[in-house]
Amino acid sequence: MAATASVLPEKGPSLNHTMPTYASSLKQPKAQSKPIPLKPISYLHGEPQVIWEHDEVNQMIIKENLEYTVIGKFLYGWPEIQDLQKLIPKQCELKGECNIGLLSNKHWDPMFNSEEETSTAIAWISFPSLPPNFFGKEVVFSLSVAVGKPLQVDMATRNQTRPSCARVKVEVDLLREFPKCIKIGIKGSNEEILEKWIRIKYDYVPKYCKTCMIRGHNEEQCYVEHPELFPKKEKVDQVVVGGQTSKENQQGKEERKEGMESHPEGGNRQSKKKVEEFIKQRHRKGAGE
Repeated sequence: MAATASVLPEKGPSLNHTMPTYASSLKQPKAQSKPIPLKPISYLHGEPQVIWEHDEVNQMIIKENLEYTVIGKFLYGWPEIQDLQKLIPKQCELKGECNIGLLSNKHWDPMFNSEEETSTAIAWISFPSLPPNFFGKEVVFSLSVAVGKPLQVDMATRNQTRPSCARVKVEVDLLREFPKCIKIGIKGSNEEILEKWIRIKYDYVPKYCKTCMIRGHNEEQCYVEHPELFPKKEKVDQVVVGGQTSKENQQGKEERKEGMESHPEGGNRQSKKKVEEFIKQRHRKGAGE
């Protein structure tokens, strides 16, 4: 009896194989981010700058949970943020949560002088054109060192609800000059650096006078440096003459004088008119009008 062997068809690609979806990609294990050290400030032609490696920027993206971020563009302006937060999850059929957003303190001074106010103050600054992947605390603090001592980022920056700018509170010295911009760069594998200037916006910085050593005004508004700016008080004589102040009495004299000068006969013409008018009235009464 001869044995027969059945030939099985070769296993081909499964017809049930589906392409990975955006939702399935989110279920993958999240990549572990490495700690990002604070970067030192360097200066080029007097302007501050901070340079990061390309791998460090990738770590920023992972740490800020921006790996699967979707960015949209509005060609003719954008609706209110409240409308977008309701509309986008419905159109994209999102089932989970997602963030949707549009791209007096006192300090001790050891050299304290009771007659001088400290030049140390608290200020809020922001970086309007900073990309969202640079919103990490370590990154924002590295940029803020160019202005002062960083203290904390605001709630919107920490929660990634305002991707249009990063905002941070810093301790500043009012005696120094503040930079208006800072340059950031990304160094690639070929040692080429991609650079971008970031504007620094100062929400509020108190004025400080170096002459008076107090807050509230600067040297341009200082009365000591510019005595001509001191407001001059107008002297008004309040002596009462005949129920009127001397100023009002003098004004009345000038008005009467102008009236006298406007007529050749002065006050005599006015007296004659009054007498004639009185006579006419008496005449009408006598005629029984």
